[in-house]
Amino acid sequence: MARSKNDVLQGTLALLVLKVLDAQGPMHGYAITAYIQRVSAELLRVEEGSLYPALHRMTQDGWLSGAWGRTETNREARFYTITAAGRKQLAFEEESWDRLRTGVQRVLRSA
Repeated sequence: MARSKNDVLQGTLALLVLKVLDAQGPMHGYAITAYIQRVSAELLRVEEGSLYPALHRMTQDGWLSGAWGRTETNREARFYTITAAGRKQLAFEEESWDRLRTGVQRVLRSA
């Protein structure tokens, strides 16, 4: 019996994180994962083991900036903000996703 798996597809994490931060403004890691899960109606789940290394990598690449702050529950957390380079990367990621989606749709329609 096949297992139901709702993890984020490999390669889409940067797209999702950049899009969320562009639309919602600064957020901490847990808020990003909760937002993606809620907005996707529980269809997507971002695991912490994937998210935090990705946030670190995107910060090193200059796509995000991070600053320490307090959450709504008064806990200290790192809040991430998309940078100008991140917006440029977001545009690239969205174009790539559209090409992939188009290709998959073509194959599904032809089969």
